[in-house]
Amino acid sequence: MSYPDDKVVDPKAVGRASDIVDDKHVYSQDDGSSIVEGSEGVTQHELDTLRPVADRLPYTAWLVVVVEFAERWTYYGTTNIYNNYIRAPLPRGSIDGSVAAASRASGVAGALGKGVQKSFAIRGQSNFSLTYLTQLYLIFRDSEFFNTFWVYVTPWVGGIIADTMWGRYKTIMVFSIVCLMGHIILVGSASPSSLAHPDTAMGLLILSIIIMGLGAGAIKANVSPLIAEQYTGKLRKETLPSGEVVIKSPAVTIQSIYLWFYAAVNFGSCGAISASFLARDHGYWAAFLVPTCIFVITPLVLLAGKNQYVVTPPRGSILLETLRVITLALGPVWSINPVATIRGIRGPDFWKPAKPSSYPDGQRPAKITWDDEFVGEVARTLNACSVFLFLPFFWLCYSQINSNLITMASAMTLNGTPSDLIQNFNPIAIIVMIPIFDYLIYPFLRRNGINFSPIKRIYAGFLVAGLAMVYAAIVQKYLFDMSPCHDLNPSECVNADGDPNPAPLNVWIISGPYILVGMSEIFASITSLEYAFTKAPKRMRSVVMAFSQFQNALSSALNFALTAVNVEPKFTWLFGSFAVTAWVVGTIFFFTFRDLDRRELELNAIGVGEREGFKGEITQEARPQV
Repeated sequence: MSYPDDKVVDPKAVGRASDIVDDKHVYSQDDGSSIVEGSEGVTQHELDTLRPVADRLPYTAWLVVVVEFAERWTYYGTTNIYNNYIRAPLPRGSIDGSVAAASRASGVAGALGKGVQKSFAIRGQSNFSLTYLTQLYLIFRDSEFFNTFWVYVTPWVGGIIADTMWGRYKTIMVFSIVCLMGHIILVGSASPSSLAHPDTAMGLLILSIIIMGLGAGAIKANVSPLIAEQYTGKLRKETLPSGEVVIKSPAVTIQSIYLWFYAAVNFGSCGAISASFLARDHGYWAAFLVPTCIFVITPLVLLAGKNQYVVTPPRGSILLETLRVITLALGPVWSINPVATIRGIRGPDFWKPAKPSSYPDGQRPAKITWDDEFVGEVARTLNACSVFLFLPFFWLCYSQINSNLITMASAMTLNGTPSDLIQNFNPIAIIVMIPIFDYLIYPFLRRNGINFSPIKRIYAGFLVAGLAMVYAAIVQKYLFDMSPCHDLNPSECVNADGDPNPAPLNVWIISGPYILVGMSEIFASITSLEYAFTKAPKRMRSVVMAFSQFQNALSSALNFALTAVNVEPKFTWLFGSFAVTAWVVGTIFFFTFRDLDRRELELNAIGVGEREGFKGEITQEARPQV
C-alpha cells in the first residue's frame, strides 16, 4: 500500500535514512550543521556520529508498571493452574483439589476431571449433564484455549471505549473493578461446597472467566499505550560521567520502555509459582484467593497517580474519521475488477483524494476534518496491521507452554514439584534475559552500526519459537519411549494402586522450550507492542493495540481447528509441525515486509512535529491530567 508523500516528510529527506531522525524529527539541510527539528539543539552531524541511548523514565511510567505487575500476577496466578484444575480429578480423599502430604512427591492437584481433549467431552452418553454454557465453553477445547480466545477478543471493547469515549485512564480504572468482581466469583467456584457439584463449579468458572476476560482484555488494550505515553522527552545530548557525549533518543527509549514493561508482565506472572503450591497444599480456593487480594493494588495505584499521568484525550469520531479516510481513498480506484482495484491501491496517488491539501481553498469536502498527516498515519497503521496478521502462527508455538507442555510434565518424575510449576521457567527466563538485551546485546548492536530493526526482531522470534517446538518434539519422543504407558496418554498413566506412574525423566527437562519461547517473546511479542505504539495515530493507539493482541485470539481459533491432532499421542508430530510452520511463515513474513523495515525511520516521522491537527481542535494531544 502506498503512502502519502507530500506534507509528510521533507522532500530532501525521502530516500535517505540518515535524514529522518528516530521517531520524530526531519532534517532540512544536508551539510550536517542544521538543528534537528524538535530536538534540544542536536545537529544532524551529532545525531549521525554520537551513540543513541535510552532516556530516563518519569515516575508515572513506573506507576503503570506496578499496575501491570499486579494485574498480570492475578491473571497468571489463576490461568496457569486452570489446566490441572479442569483436566485432573480430585485427588484421592480431597474435597478442595489439594494433595495429601504423603502423596505430594508424585501427586497432581486437580478438581473437575474433564480430561485433555474437552471439545470431545460433549457426548450425548456423558455421565454428567452439561448446560448450554458449559458446552459452549468446552468447544474451545480447554480452559487455556477458551480463556486466551476471550481475553484477546475483549481488548477491542477497551480500545474502542478508550479512544472514543473515556480515555485510557478511566477505561483501565472501570474495568479493573469489573475484573475484581470476576476474581471473587472464581474463588467461590473453587470452594469445597462448589466442587461437590462439578456442573455448578464449571458454570461458575465459566462466568468468572468471561467477567475476568472482559476486564483483563480492556485493561490490556490500554495499559501498554499508557506507559509509553508517560515519556514526553525530546532528542538531546548528554555527557556521561565517563566523559562520553551521547544522544538521548526517544526511539531507543520507547524500545527500552517496552522491554521493562514486559519484564513487569513476567514478574507478575511469577505469581503462578505460589499458586501451584497453594493449589497442591491447600486447595484451589486458596490458590485463587491470593491473586484476588493482590488485584486490589491495581485501582489503588491508579488513584495514587490520578493527577499526574500524561493522557491522550479521546476523540469520539476518530474511528469514523479513519473509515472516511479509507473510503475517500478507495472511491476513485474501486472497480468490479479486483485486479484493477489492487493496482489502484498500490498506486502512488492512492491516498490523495483523502488529503485536504488536494482540494482548492473553499472546496474541501465538509467530511474532511483531519490534516494531511492523519492520512499518512492511517496508511502507516494499515500496513502495521498487515504485519500483525502473521503473528497468529507465532502464538501457536507460544500456546503450547500453557497447555500441552504441562500435560507432558504431568507424565514425568516430579519429585515433589507441581507439574504446572514448570511453566514459570518462561517468565523467569524473560526476567533474566531482558536486562541482558537492554544493557548488553542491543547497545552492542547499536554501537557497531547493526540495525536490528522491528521486522528483523520479529523474524528472529519466529525462528527461536520454531527451535522451542523442535526441543519439545524430541522430549515427547523420549517420553513415549520411557513411559510405562508409552504413547497411550502417559500423563494419565497409573499403577495397580491407582497412583501416578511417571516416566523416569526428570520434569525439569521440559524447561528448555519455556526458555526458548521466552527468548522468542523478547524478539517478537515485545516488538509488536512497540510497533503498535509507534505506528498508530495518538488517538487510535488503544484500538491498534487491540488489533495486535487480537492475533492471540486468532491463534486460539487455529488451535481449535487442530483439535483432532491436539491429543497426547500425537504431540510429537504436532510440535514438529508447529516448528516447520513457524520457520516457513516467519521467512515469508520477512521477505514480505523488508521494504517497511528499510523505511522504519521514515514511517515513524509521519504525523509528528508541527501539524494542523483536526478541524476546530488544538493540536496538543497529550497533557498532564488535572
